[in-house]
Amino acid sequence: MSAASCLLTEDQFLCSICLDVFTDPITTPCGHNFCKTFPCDDCTGTKLKALKSCLVCLASYCETHLEPHLTKSGLKRHQLIDPVENLEGRMCMKHDKLLELFCKTDQMCVCMLCSISDHKTHDVVPLKEGYVGKKVELGKKDAEIQQMIQKRRLKIQEMKCSVELSKKGADREIAAGVQVFSALKESVERSQAELIDTIKEMQRETEKQAEGFIKELEQEISVLEKRSSEVKQLSQSEDHHHLLQSFPSLNAAPPTKDWTGVSIRPPSYEGTVVRAVNQLEETLSKQTKKLFEAELKRVQQYAVNVTLDPDTAHPKLILSDDGKQVKHRDVKKKLPDNPERFDTCHCVLSKQSFSSGRFYYAVKVKEKTKWDLGVARESIKRKGPITLTPQDGYWTICLRNEALADTEVRLSLKCRPEKVGVFVDYEKGLVSFYDVDAAALIYSFAGCCFTQKLYPFFSPSPNDGGKNSAPLILSPVNHTE
Repeated sequence: MSAASCLLTEDQFLCSICLDVFTDPITTPCGHNFCKTFPCDDCTGTKLKALKSCLVCLASYCETHLEPHLTKSGLKRHQLIDPVENLEGRMCMKHDKLLELFCKTDQMCVCMLCSISDHKTHDVVPLKEGYVGKKVELGKKDAEIQQMIQKRRLKIQEMKCSVELSKKGADREIAAGVQVFSALKESVERSQAELIDTIKEMQRETEKQAEGFIKELEQEISVLEKRSSEVKQLSQSEDHHHLLQSFPSLNAAPPTKDWTGVSIRPPSYEGTVVRAVNQLEETLSKQTKKLFEAELKRVQQYAVNVTLDPDTAHPKLILSDDGKQVKHRDVKKKLPDNPERFDTCHCVLSKQSFSSGRFYYAVKVKEKTKWDLGVARESIKRKGPITLTPQDGYWTICLRNEALADTEVRLSLKCRPEKVGVFVDYEKGLVSFYDVDAAALIYSFAGCCFTQKLYPFFSPSPNDGGKNSAPLILSPVNHTE
């Protein structure tokens, strides 16, 4: 086919009646085309475009045939609206009367006879009153949608900021790793590459998670904007029946999810470099020491003020007035046996609990021969004998017979710590214990799954005839130590 024959003029797309671009065009037997939408019902021959529809006459009129409704007193009382099709659908199928009332009880349009029969006891109002009420509701609905859109836009910005913070943290950690491994031989270089890959993978996972959330949010914004457009379009309609009939579908809540609790947290890199360097302990002792010092300073920025909770303390434990010290004595105090109190094991929890984020606290254990420290979940067993295991809700280490251990692993250190730092990253599922003075990592529980509140946990253990009478002391964190 030649190019010339494919060219169509603009006039070929215009209706000869309404002079606009074709909408729902039809073809007459003689081959002429015109818009099907709302032709005048009184026109004979070529039907002109309707200007108004009459809800009393149930007919649509062009400018010429509309004249009687604008001049004759009897017809001037008729209700005119913008042209609509299917005027018969505005008639009551049961009584063949105009649907000029709205039943608020059944949320439907009814005729005058319906209002005194099937809807006699219902709350029935004129169609216009129902229309005005629904229009107000549509305005509120649009305001709600706009608010939802704004919240999601703010959430996107929050996530982008979180990703940026995460990237800066990753860059800092990579730089530290490079500085440690740069002077080492091939074996160390392999460790360096593994470290960098791990950190980058954590960052990629963070970005991937953020991208997924952002995509969902943008999709919801698209849905909400579409709904907003539909709501605005409907709210501008002067067609009472159309608005009331369409309202239920637009009033339904859009398929969106609650983003209140959703956020992107930068991954915790504490311990990443340390654990890699420990694998090369013999050749990296100096570098390890420096890394531990930097590590401890980083976790200490999450220091929290912790005080002991007397309502949880075993009756043989003595707490200082400021809630910062606890020790054991042989005499059992008479205390209420409330559900929170330990009645067999010599333990106490903090008043403070944590269900998100990161926190750090330090405890002086100097001159003690036995103790237990760590965190415990809210639902732990407090009556009778207990087992300090992660399975039972305890993440702790203990000193026994001059040796450190968790419940399953004996820990070997060059010297016994005098101050222990406890760091928790709730989202990452990490609990780490530090020898503060030696700036050394004692032990880490990694890959934990926390779903409840966590409480700092303390047990000074029995005083052992005075050999273990020294208290556990919650120590203020000196960020320069």
